[in-house]
Amino acid sequence: MIRSIVAAFAASLIGLTPANATTRARDESLSFAIQAPATGASWYPEQWPEAQWESDLALMRRANITVVRVGEFAWARLEPGDGRFDFGWLDRAIAAAARHGIRVVIGTPTAAPPVWLSEAHPDILRVNEDGSIEGHGERRQFSFASATYRRYAVRIADELARRYGHNPAVVGWQIDNEIGVPSFDREAKARWAKWLSGRYGTIDALNRRWTTEYWSQRYERFDQIPLKSRGPQNPALLLDFRRFASALWAEYVAAQAAAIRAHADRRQFVTTNSTAWNNNFDQFLVHEVLDIAAWDDYVPNGRPDWAANALHHDLVRGYKSRNFWVMEAQPGRVDWGALNRSLEPGQVREIAWQAVGHGGDAVIYWQWRSAFNGQEQYHGTLIGPDGEPMPIYDEIARTGEEFARAAPHLAGTTVPRAEIALIYSQESRWAIENERHSRDYDPVAVLKDWYRPFAAKGYRIDVVPPGADLTGYRLVLAPNLNLIDESVAERLSTYVRGGGQLMLGPRSGMKDADNALWRQRQPGPLSALLGMQVEYYYPLDESAAITGPGGPATVLTWAEVLRPIAPDAEILARYTGGSGWLVGRPAIGARRAGRGSIIYVGAILDTNGQNGLSIWMAARAALSTPVIEPPAGVEVMERCNARTRYLILINHNDQPARIDLPTKGRAILGELRENELPAHGVGIWAISRER
Repeated sequence: MIRSIVAAFAASLIGLTPANATTRARDESLSFAIQAPATGASWYPEQWPEAQWESDLALMRRANITVVRVGEFAWARLEPGDGRFDFGWLDRAIAAAARHGIRVVIGTPTAAPPVWLSEAHPDILRVNEDGSIEGHGERRQFSFASATYRRYAVRIADELARRYGHNPAVVGWQIDNEIGVPSFDREAKARWAKWLSGRYGTIDALNRRWTTEYWSQRYERFDQIPLKSRGPQNPALLLDFRRFASALWAEYVAAQAAAIRAHADRRQFVTTNSTAWNNNFDQFLVHEVLDIAAWDDYVPNGRPDWAANALHHDLVRGYKSRNFWVMEAQPGRVDWGALNRSLEPGQVREIAWQAVGHGGDAVIYWQWRSAFNGQEQYHGTLIGPDGEPMPIYDEIARTGEEFARAAPHLAGTTVPRAEIALIYSQESRWAIENERHSRDYDPVAVLKDWYRPFAAKGYRIDVVPPGADLTGYRLVLAPNLNLIDESVAERLSTYVRGGGQLMLGPRSGMKDADNALWRQRQPGPLSALLGMQVEYYYPLDESAAITGPGGPATVLTWAEVLRPIAPDAEILARYTGGSGWLVGRPAIGARRAGRGSIIYVGAILDTNGQNGLSIWMAARAALSTPVIEPPAGVEVMERCNARTRYLILINHNDQPARIDLPTKGRAILGELRENELPAHGVGIWAISRER
């Protein structure tokens, strides 16, 4: 229902049918006019005298930059008055970039509206949950529910697309910039009531599904229901607020995408840039109408966690199940962290190559040059306010030169489908975070813990939503699948009976789609398939212990006691220490069903325990042996085409690492020397595919 509403809304704004508005995003044959992998920078020509553009662009080419992102904060310059457009400067900037062989991504400037718009229409300003109103001079100070703001946003996107939709130097469009902040204004509240009416049909249905008899919450009209994102509120309301916000952001993005596509040619992609683990909306929903995904990859503390970063790359690739862009990456440091430490020499290059290894086709650095003033004047850049290179410039130039040499090999390659799928449920994350039940329970940290051991062993992982087609995956990991409705339960049951191995984590199947407890205990509609139920769950303030198939392990934060309800249910691990409620009771269980099996892990394990369990699970699922089993701290990624497999290797360690390379193959780029990679080294090993 939400998807059809999004498409219809976008179409209504510019006169397209819903099919025309969304069909292109489903076309997997799209080919965009950029040599991949590409290095880029965010460039703000409006901030500088035109006389400086040529020297800046010449320095970009010296740094092997082939693409720039422009315009995403330039609305006041592009439209200095209502309906009075000034594109001449942007014409000249794009032409100047093209003369230097640099392609352009245009950002719609809707993250930073001009002051004349706020003055003429103060109702567009965002109202925070505490009732305060955002003013001019920040960014994202608009209400995502404002129909007035939507009209102006679509108009500027439409005007830009009319002018540059067939410009050969323009390769793509970025809608807005890091969307996600909601508003609680009068218009948002009216949209909220309308959205609830559309979802539930009648107020009686909402009262029944929300259990509003609790605390006398019963409502008589939809407009009585408070618009809240947090606090001691009904869990169903809090979850529906997130769904409502997702629907509005999806409409917002779809409207601008439709306006652009009405004029842009097919070689120009349309995307938006998300942020790491953005929790404000459902990314899979918002990306449905886009061509590719893109995200902003930052390490504010300057201490990269390579496996965690790899997981997020795989998540972003999963939004569209295709290659993606890194639309912003840090050139050394940021300025908004608690302590803005610079990355070590070589790590900016490492992070860039990691993006490529996980399906990234471009890495764009934010930003090119230090602004004299403004809220981010301390942020890392490639050149300083004096126009001279910063210390990181040479490392990025080297990375760009390597990208250019790798492009003839990697062009048209993709990350091959994995044998492992990791289910990421945004709604389950919201449900858990609204009711953590333990301050230490972090669902994202649990995802990372489950991902890390497989990545360390060289296995590829696809990150998919709960409703994804699981056909062909040998192993499906589902930690934190707190919400399981009947359709997801049926899909997972079919997968298991067809021969798949499903491993559920703690808190799985506790609730239904309305964030209500299932009548049967965990894992709810999958308990019959499992042949076990969670008898009770225990947040922990001290560790416990188990002994199981992966060896002894320490249990942290959360423990669940399982109870067999079928005679063939198999107990795999029992608690051996901890609370008296736990000792001797089942912690991990399994059951065969059809040609597959389902495993339930009722505890958060320490690193050693999770590693052991993962090795055991890989054997149980009969996963193919990785072509390279990397030493600790070495990451192995793969991109391929019909002829060649390209193994991209990164040594994330501070010491050299020896790697057992396949005998068939050859080094085509990087620092592989006699099967050794230096500290923070990168190498590409090519293997011809059998014909």
